[in-house]
Amino acid sequence: MISIKHLRYFAALAQHRHFGRAADACAISQPALSLQIKDLEDLIGAQLVERDRRQIRLTSLGEAFAGRAQQILHSVDELADLARASSPSLGGRLRIGMIPTVAPYLLPAVIRRLTERFPAVDLRPREAVTGKLTDDLISGGLDIAVMALPASEPSLQDHPLFDEEFVLVRPLADRDKPAPGIESLREMRLLLLEEGHCFRDQALAFCNMAPGQAQDPMEGSSLATLVRMVGAGMGVTLIPEMAVAAETSAVEVSIARLAEPRPRRSIGLAWRKTNPLAEHFMQVGEIVRQEHDTLRRHGKSAWPPRIDARDISDRADDLVDQQ
Repeated sequence: MISIKHLRYFAALAQHRHFGRAADACAISQPALSLQIKDLEDLIGAQLVERDRRQIRLTSLGEAFAGRAQQILHSVDELADLARASSPSLGGRLRIGMIPTVAPYLLPAVIRRLTERFPAVDLRPREAVTGKLTDDLISGGLDIAVMALPASEPSLQDHPLFDEEFVLVRPLADRDKPAPGIESLREMRLLLLEEGHCFRDQALAFCNMAPGQAQDPMEGSSLATLVRMVGAGMGVTLIPEMAVAAETSAVEVSIARLAEPRPRRSIGLAWRKTNPLAEHFMQVGEIVRQEHDTLRRHGKSAWPPRIDARDISDRADDLVDQQ
């Protein structure tokens, strides 16, 4: 008889298209996974996977089977969520995703707080770009995600947690120059994250620029890379306020608040509207918000000494570049 375990193992293989990575995702050995897939094929009397030394491919039946297996697993998970929703405290598996422009700065503290507050939770954190997080939420691969709002998918419920400004990172030689406005920024070489990052789209939108309009664009895969490119004199970039202390303290750059209107983003929590754990998720969201507030309050000591951060804890909106 086909079991839920068979379906989970096959769904993992269909997702990763690699026995080793699928086995790691399922926390079993590769031979054990191969045996389970072979057992599944024997049970249905048909081949689901084409195997060779370099890669695996799903047969046409395997592709169709993977889709149906994912639907069944989604329904099974919803039944489990329904039971968990009746509990006064969050427990069991919690798959939480975060975008890369938030995760390095908040995720470690959030993990610590969640495990302290909900000791029965089996936490499964994941960092990914917005599109991947959205797809995983819809498919049931994630329970919740911390991302920029609004969520673009109508099947998702979102809940705002905090707003955050962007700041300009520019060469140290520009430290005494006035903060530029939008029009001036459009004329600079703006360093951007790679396509797929929502922060890239937000930066371009603030500058009223289409993706192809950036001045001699250069791209990086992380905020850390962009800041170091600025330090090398290759241009300027925008980063979220929460990233300033971590990314600029060891690099010879200057930081400036942009002239009004200043760019900002809304960060919040998203989950499937059909998920019955909404009340528990709100508790998770509150922990994320609190950790962001803590990070912001401690910003005075964490920001680089080149910046006047005297009132960042109380009046971050009024902070200006006084280098």
